[in-house]
Amino acid sequence: MYTQEMLDSIKNVERTRSERLHATLRRMEADEKDKLLQEYHPDYRTTGFKNILVGPNKGQKAPSELTDLLQAHSRLTGKHIDLEVVDYDVDVLIIGGGGAGSSAAIEADRAGAKVLQVTKLRMGDANTMMAEGGIQGADKENDSPAIHYLDALGGGHFSNRPELLSRLVHDGPLAIKWLSDLGVMFDKKPDGTMITTHGGGTSRKRMHAAADYSGAEIMRVVRDEVQNRGITTIDFAPAIELILDEEGKASGAVLMNFDTGEYSVVRAKTVIIATGGAGRLHYQGFPTSNHYGATADGLILGYRVGAELLYQDAIQYHPTGVAYPSQIFGALVTEKVRSLGAQLINRDGIAFMNPLETRDVAAASIIRECSTNKEGIPALDGGSAVWLDTPMIDDLHGEGTIEKGIPGMLRMYAKFGIDLRKQPILVYPTLHYQNGGLLIHPDGETTNVKNLFVAGEAVGGIHGKNRLMGNSLLDIIVFGRIAGKSAAARAKETTTGKLTLAHVEKFEKSLVDAGIETDKVSPLLLPTYTHGRTPRKS
Repeated sequence: MYTQEMLDSIKNVERTRSERLHATLRRMEADEKDKLLQEYHPDYRTTGFKNILVGPNKGQKAPSELTDLLQAHSRLTGKHIDLEVVDYDVDVLIIGGGGAGSSAAIEADRAGAKVLQVTKLRMGDANTMMAEGGIQGADKENDSPAIHYLDALGGGHFSNRPELLSRLVHDGPLAIKWLSDLGVMFDKKPDGTMITTHGGGTSRKRMHAAADYSGAEIMRVVRDEVQNRGITTIDFAPAIELILDEEGKASGAVLMNFDTGEYSVVRAKTVIIATGGAGRLHYQGFPTSNHYGATADGLILGYRVGAELLYQDAIQYHPTGVAYPSQIFGALVTEKVRSLGAQLINRDGIAFMNPLETRDVAAASIIRECSTNKEGIPALDGGSAVWLDTPMIDDLHGEGTIEKGIPGMLRMYAKFGIDLRKQPILVYPTLHYQNGGLLIHPDGETTNVKNLFVAGEAVGGIHGKNRLMGNSLLDIIVFGRIAGKSAAARAKETTTGKLTLAHVEKFEKSLVDAGIETDKVSPLLLPTYTHGRTPRKS
């Protein structure tokens, strides 16, 4: 499957492997990391961003693709929706069918609320399903939430919101137990003790996994629990606009039927946004590991009713996305591959960084290696890549470790004639996670729109400006549960006033006042690939 040039380079990787097997690779100093990020990480480029001209974050920058959607016309502009004809009347409306939305639905239902969960595609079509490496939780004797806090704070460049990060790490062990009690099959030793491993930036082994299907296993269990509890769900019904009441409280949403294009009105006492990430916007032309529906819809919906964004310009590029073959270009190569011992190697067989640096540092290091064709291995569309030396794993831990620990990776590559037990694989950073999002209080409610709650990747501030591996699966559970409980409690004390979409007209006026002329509408809902696969910019 590999080209002759790639096979020649693999000889260099094999030549140096034995001396690298037990070598200790130096960690970068803080000043080295800062210089590297400034020079090579996409978040620090002067291009690729625009200033926001309207709304709560006016004057701040965001990725150009996101800014265009934040400043686009509503899908309901010029349309009349009769809000007195209510199709669904509930206590809690949850927008999103992934891990965060499902966790919220379970807890809201447990609290006695009447719940409706709607999703743009199908229940489980979410980044949760695609997460591989594991979920953090400080539940071992040599660990603690305080140590977890410090790891995540350093990984986030000390920009995490302390009150949000504190909830994340202190509820971490509870989240692991909650999932285990529901039936998640975490990896265990013969005596039943949960197996934990390191991730990039962790000082303790606190990564719990289910082979390399961790997200899929978690999604399987929470989705089943939603169904078993009889919670009403609607597939293929994206929310295209939030509804407020006359007091400005979040009070429902307008849904669109993907099959018929018809609209329906949901009245709700509280609303939870759990719509996930934005990878399918392909910021700066990067490929993505995200699912097809990850188009930042929740950020758009929340922003248009006045919810504030935080760190909307901070994006995570996972350092190891598939760079070859083309059929799986951009797909995720889980960090677990590196936590098991695989090293990042250039074309001459040299390990150029410690494999467990934080994700932003690792991504920037790879981009630096590939910024000149001297070190990068030519891959697709004129781009270049580096090797991830996967055969090291079985050499370090014994034959069968790859097959047992990362079976999904093994099968994914085997389809294209590559055996990662015997051959290294080509990787390059892929657009992976939206570090920024809607700003919330520790109870999950947005800071300036009452009765609007947010959970999961649509939240900003939990991880600061860079997220550590395993903290996203943790935050969808922790803050999904928090949002569900909080929204259900608030619903009990809420009386909904007259429904209104007046904010749509108000937002249109702000576009005119700012001199913005655009033919775009938002939320985008689905990406388009009419001009072929997105190009990659190194």
